[in-house]
Amino acid sequence: MEDRIITYGGQAVIEGVLMRGQKAYAIAMRAPDGSVAVHTEKLAKVYRSKIASVPFLRGVILLWDALGLGMHALTISANTQTGEDEKLEGPALYLTLGLSLALGIGLFFLLPAGLGGAAEKYLGWSPWLNNLAEGVLRLLFLVGYIWAISFMPDVKRLFMYHGAEHKTINAFEAGAELTPESVAKYPIEHARCGTAFLLTLVLLSILVFTALGPLSMFWRLATRILFIPILAGVAVEYIRWTANHLDSPFVQALIKPNLALQHLTTRTPDLSMLEVAIESFKSMRKAEQEAA
Repeated sequence: MEDRIITYGGQAVIEGVLMRGQKAYAIAMRAPDGSVAVHTEKLAKVYRSKIASVPFLRGVILLWDALGLGMHALTISANTQTGEDEKLEGPALYLTLGLSLALGIGLFFLLPAGLGGAAEKYLGWSPWLNNLAEGVLRLLFLVGYIWAISFMPDVKRLFMYHGAEHKTINAFEAGAELTPESVAKYPIEHARCGTAFLLTLVLLSILVFTALGPLSMFWRLATRILFIPILAGVAVEYIRWTANHLDSPFVQALIKPNLALQHLTTRTPDLSMLEVAIESFKSMRKAEQEAA
């Protein structure tokens, strides 16, 4: 069971689901004719390198590659459903990823820091109180953003596929039969969800940035960027640790906020979505066995 917990993860893509193992990944998606199309590939060598076993460092490296993998999966899924054959890879892929990260850092880290610095200067707040308020504002930005986009029809379907991915992995880890009707009975939350990572990252930032105390505006903004890889590494290790100790009542209490936030990023899927998620998982498992 512990090996299963560490090994398997996934994410929703446009009208489909990506499932990643230790050696390979699979993307299952709905084709225009209604059939389930599957794409499988071996994972990059970084997943099998020594870096992947170094605590804290592995989180930053593998997180970056996983983001790139997600962008690649979105492109494949979109191309399959539109019938186009445009490729987003290499420099173009990582340029797109870099711009997306820059926007995310600007919105969720630099903007709250700038507003906090302005409050300290013009409202006379103490640096410690101001840093705490900045962190709370960052958390509100994150929750508010997720809540706002959840009303978009395309995002709603994306969140439904996200729920299908969670239910499938939960069913597998419970040893259940992987059929849509069986998988539908399992929980929509999962301890290793990317939503849990985001919330953990933001909560860690509140603790760390509050402790930094008074800083000039330059260093205030600089630390918010420089500390992101460190906080990300810690967040990844925390998620791994909690996922491996779910039998502990203490850990179950710790992860309740993470599971609660997932109710914003998941929706109950229909049976056709569960079929796609199951096909993705089975294809990934088959590709894993072939790679081994």
